[in-house]
Amino acid sequence: MERVWILDTTLRDGEQSPGVALNADQKLEIARALAALRVDVIEAGFPASSPGDFQAVRRIAREVRGCVIAGLARAVPNDVDACWEALRPAESPRIHIFISSSDIHIMHQLEKSREEVLEMARAMVARARRYCPDVEFSPMDATRSDRRFVYQMLEAVIDAGATVVNIPDTVGYAIPEEFADFIRSIRENVPNIDRAVISVHCHDDLGLAVANSLAAIRAGARQVEGCINGIGERAGNAALEEIIMALRTRRDFFGVEVGVDTTQIYRVSQLVSRLTGMPVQPNKAIVGVNAFRHQSGVHQHGVVKLRETYEIIDPRDIGLPRGGIIVLNKNSGRAGLQARLKELGYTLSEEEMDRVFRAFKELADRKGEVHDADLVALMAAERTPARETFQLDLLQVSCANGTPTVTVRLVGSGGRVVETTVTGTAPPESSYRTMGDLVGTSHRLVESYQVRTVPQPTDDAPCAVTVWIDVNGYSFIGRGADPDVIVAASRALQDALGQFLTRGVPSATHRPGEVMVRIDVDGRQLVGRARNTDVIVASARALMDALQGVLVAGVAAEETVPLVSGR
Repeated sequence: MERVWILDTTLRDGEQSPGVALNADQKLEIARALAALRVDVIEAGFPASSPGDFQAVRRIAREVRGCVIAGLARAVPNDVDACWEALRPAESPRIHIFISSSDIHIMHQLEKSREEVLEMARAMVARARRYCPDVEFSPMDATRSDRRFVYQMLEAVIDAGATVVNIPDTVGYAIPEEFADFIRSIRENVPNIDRAVISVHCHDDLGLAVANSLAAIRAGARQVEGCINGIGERAGNAALEEIIMALRTRRDFFGVEVGVDTTQIYRVSQLVSRLTGMPVQPNKAIVGVNAFRHQSGVHQHGVVKLRETYEIIDPRDIGLPRGGIIVLNKNSGRAGLQARLKELGYTLSEEEMDRVFRAFKELADRKGEVHDADLVALMAAERTPARETFQLDLLQVSCANGTPTVTVRLVGSGGRVVETTVTGTAPPESSYRTMGDLVGTSHRLVESYQVRTVPQPTDDAPCAVTVWIDVNGYSFIGRGADPDVIVAASRALQDALGQFLTRGVPSATHRPGEVMVRIDVDGRQLVGRARNTDVIVASARALMDALQGVLVAGVAAEETVPLVSGR
């Protein structure tokens, strides 16, 4: 049976998702998980794009073994040279060169002729081959290109030494039947195609990335590229876990095999979600929280009698236990907790494990059973970077005659204290305004706000909150976790603003406009909108609009929450 190679580009194309910025340690952690998944190729980054990316690729090349490590390069000498320098320590390096092949890109972006582009492609592949024996070439925007020019370009780069020729559907334009025909036509019209592996790289702008990838494999492609959880620019890339499980589940149809250890899929998915701050949608195929849940009585009855009645994949095949959830309790030991955290994608030091185990025991004493979502929330609190720019010292909420009053006190790094009391508003709005008073937020915009709780929340169930803010075109992601959703929301806002203060961006006045806030609370979608010339006021009001049904109506009595950590 023929083998299909799996190239993961989560660390390169996946990191181009808006709001995602991975540091070198995080990239290395993901790369090690991908190696454990046994993907064939890890595209570790774009070395010439920045010193940080260069160092991250070099570190992965030096420390990760058992798979090919690839780096991306434009068809220019400096990029190719930088790519090789970063990849030099790799056990099996690959230089991946790209240049546009569509007339719209050649004329309007590159401002060159077809002949010039063809020569650049040929020359840079030849240059790369002088460095290493494995070179991949991609004619960018291939699906909107003149096919005859693509054939000509592929023939030239194969003659120059390309070992893999990748066909990108760069803007997600292709239809499965059309894309499969394109792959077949390449096999028929490129005379030396037998000297290279045909690869495909599909984007999901029309929701067809996985379908196009599978159609291409049926047509003869033997390498497929994608990202874990389907993340990436715009609508994302082909979801690798979906392609892998489709090929495995329907081996009878595709007639190919992959070398992936599928039992690592869920762990890697959770790891990527955690480090990128991009939650997996509940109904996502393979790794969504609902993927193996059955609510219909008819379906439940069938699954209880025989799993195969309504499940085509055993959840254990992707690293989930039967039923999708392991339940820990107050009697569970450190080893059991550590094993489950490892399955969820967390590797902890002894010191971290000590703290998490104490928090786990406290939570288990309060609520009995501790589910996977509880563990994710605990880890969100543990792994949120400490940014000691200011501390959330007090959050007090009271409700008299149906009118909420919120008091928030913050302490800055220099000892400056800011306290705000707001009546008739939701708690996160007050927190946000107070943080704005402390750090200056006239150009800050809350873009998205999400709250996730355990599947069957209780008063003690922790909420994991992720908030996205946009500052002058730069995105910052904040995370917070606490059994109290109000505290969790405040922590997330604090984390995002602390990240802004730590990293900084060029100052500018953000254009005012409408702010929309999305909240997901246990699967229930709530949306808030507001418009104001001050985007801070607009964002706070939008947040209040979305949260009032969940938070304000739920405040029945006064509560005071002292907070000692500035994390």
